Amino acid sequence: MDANEGQSIYPLHRCKTLHLVRHAQGIHNVAGEKNHEAYLSYDYFDAQLTPLGWKQVDNLRAHVQACGLSKKIELVISSPLLRTMQTAAGVFGGEAYTDGIDAPPLMKDNVGHSGRAAISSLNSPPFIAVELCREHLGVHPCDKRRSIHEYRDMFPAINFSLIESDEDILWTPDSREENAEVAARGLKLLKWLWTRKEKEIAIVSHSGFLFHALSAFGNDCHPTVKSELCKHFANCELRSVIIVDRGLIGSDESSTNYPGKIPHGLDLPSDVADEKNQGNGPAH
Repeated sequence: MDANEGQSIYPLHRCKTLHLVRHAQGIHNVAGEKNHEAYLSYDYFDAQLTPLGWKQVDNLRAHVQACGLSKKIELVISSPLLRTMQTAAGVFGGEAYTDGIDAPPLMKDNVGHSGRAAISSLNSPPFIAVELCREHLGVHPCDKRRSIHEYRDMFPAINFSLIESDEDILWTPDSREENAEVAARGLKLLKWLWTRKEKEIAIVSHSGFLFHALSAFGNDCHPTVKSELCKHFANCELRSVIIVDRGLIGSDESSTNYPGKIPHGLDLPSDVADEKNQGNGPAH
């Protein structure tokens, strides 16, 4: 078989499964659809989900539970913006929070004027807020985050320890991040993932970030495969992909490989034995 026919084999422990999710519909999406200039308005600063967006969250949550994905995910990474953390908590969080249970909620009730009950952290994977997967930085107020101390009050069980600055020092009002810079952030995020032990990770992010991060991949694939990877995400779309460590970035050892020859014994392959027999005359 020609090894270049479009298939590849890699050791399993050098692969991770990523479940990429774009946030559900935000109020800025609705306004921007009507008039693109709305993205420049501070009325949509750190935009929250719409009621329709929450219905999208509920539908995706039902899907990940029905297909068994909710039991496989070991870690949820979210962009530290209101709409992404609302989506992440709503899709991958525990059941509705119950008073008297000694566990902080992933999201308190009515965060972002949502009218939603608090979401429990019980029986959910850990959640980490990561700045690398934010949307295009700059100019659009909907992509500017609040202070981390405000978010900690809204999302008590989300881990914000990787974010160094309380205030948003990455967003600027007069300069928009270049597409290539967004793609570079995506590659940096993937490299960071190899430092994590988790093998199955959900990432809740934004349309622009996901599109430009994925655009660096798929050039060695069939055009149909490339187009599957490199197209814009719909609101609350989930797309599962595998990333492969071809450059020995990570150092994980396999948890399923087994060395064999235990206990020690003869180990000569039959084809080698046949060659030896043929060279030494008839076997006796």
